[in-house]
Amino acid sequence: MAASRAHTRKGPEQLPLDLGHGVARTREDLIISDPLTAAISIIDRWPDWASPIIVLCGPRGAGKTHLATIWQQRSDAVTLRAEALDIAAAADRHVLVEDVDRQPLDETRLFHLLNTVRQHGTTMLMTGRLWPAAWPVTLPDLRSRLKAATVAEIGEPDDDLLSQVIVKLFSDRQIVVEPRVVAYLVARMERSFDAASAVVAEIDRLALARRQKITTQLAAEALALRNEA
Repeated sequence: MAASRAHTRKGPEQLPLDLGHGVARTREDLIISDPLTAAISIIDRWPDWASPIIVLCGPRGAGKTHLATIWQQRSDAVTLRAEALDIAAAADRHVLVEDVDRQPLDETRLFHLLNTVRQHGTTMLMTGRLWPAAWPVTLPDLRSRLKAATVAEIGEPDDDLLSQVIVKLFSDRQIVVEPRVVAYLVARMERSFDAASAVVAEIDRLALARRQKITTQLAAEALALRNEA
């Protein structure tokens, strides 16, 4: 449904049903911009990597999972949970581990997993919010292995990228939003991917609850509610 799906008449707010929405994560859906260039280049170069271990780092909502999904599908990698690393499952397989620095980390198992990848000549992609040097790692051998990994950092969005991200977030909810609404948000909101996701969700909630079209006035209300939270 597009932005015009809602009735323009105002009335009492209704509680919208959370029906969920799909997130497009193919290579064609990827937004190309300077903050993502280095990370996209590494994913596109696989399997011709300078190092078998790659770490994508960046803030929440920066696109790490999108890139990781593209790579996982291309490489047919096994996806392991950071808090429960199954080393046997990684034998002769490419490996994806997301949010390494957001979960309890078994340093010994991660060290052995990195060794398994190197011994079998496969590759491994890890994601996290911080650079590996800032991960809470105390095992010297693991710190040494992580230093040898190639790191690609995804920076905070510039105006152009933030605009494209907002449009995509609305599109994932099957909403076509007017450019002036996007411009209004970019000029006034916190400059982060996480904030963009939260604001779009709030705008959609308000529009559904009130059965209103998405306008700059509705966007202003959503921003005000986010600032009060």
